[in-house]
Amino acid sequence: MPTADLSGTVIAIFGPTASGKTAVAEALADAIPAAVVSADSMQVYDGLPILTNQPQRPTALVAIWPLDHEGSVAEYQRLAHKAIDGAIARGCTPVVVGGTGLYLRAALAELDLPPAPPPGARERWERVYDRLGPEQAYAALAERDPQAAEAIHANDRRRVVRALELHEAGGSLAPPRDRLWSEETRHPTLIVGLDVPKPALDERIRTRTEAMFAAGVEEEVERARRSPISKTASNIIGLREIAELPRAEAIDAIALATRQYAAYQRKWMRRIPHIHAVSAQSTPSETCAEILAAARSN
Repeated sequence: MPTADLSGTVIAIFGPTASGKTAVAEALADAIPAAVVSADSMQVYDGLPILTNQPQRPTALVAIWPLDHEGSVAEYQRLAHKAIDGAIARGCTPVVVGGTGLYLRAALAELDLPPAPPPGARERWERVYDRLGPEQAYAALAERDPQAAEAIHANDRRRVVRALELHEAGGSLAPPRDRLWSEETRHPTLIVGLDVPKPALDERIRTRTEAMFAAGVEEEVERARRSPISKTASNIIGLREIAELPRAEAIDAIALATRQYAAYQRKWMRRIPHIHAVSAQSTPSETCAEILAAARSN
């Protein structure tokens, strides 16, 4: 396909974990002048390449933050826009690939992100939640931000705390409009969703989890935990399980958590308007050809 056909266009690849996004992105980079940009909230952290399944090829925004860094969508958005704009200026097609829905959207659009909370706010509201208990903490949220409270369950400690934290900073978990998928993208963009039937995806997740242990993920996590780890980095699936459980139990727990995360990613896919669904059961090169044909028709 001639490079000119994609001048100024962004290709975004989204899908559940283990759907083969990285392999498809690399096939695109082999087929056209492309610059791959990661949109993965776990792969941004350095020191855990096995656990976060980081790509072998050079990819923008992979392993850019130390594990003690408190990452934010706003910071990621600035870096992603710079990487995408730089690729276009060089005559390359940016291929934004990842499974973190909010990171993907932040890379593609100008999100009106909530203000940064004051230092220590998250910890303070966590203590408030624990002191009051779920029902009273939720009641406090409902009084302050009833719209956000409608979208959250009282027992969802993380989101109740986040909503209280945002309200204090002048933001909300429930803005007046859906800021995630209603806005225009910064550049002409084809968003591709990789689809894998659930049984096949579950098998891939199990196989990949077992392969991580064979590759030495336990030693990797042990090294990482010798140094401070930020709250955002501590959400990486597998960190706690590997540290606290025997190997067999850790494998089962990580596979389960990954399947649950994949189900959440599928929900994100259903929210993306005009997404071009592609079966990911073909080879990466075949999927790549289908994506390029869709880009040409656009």
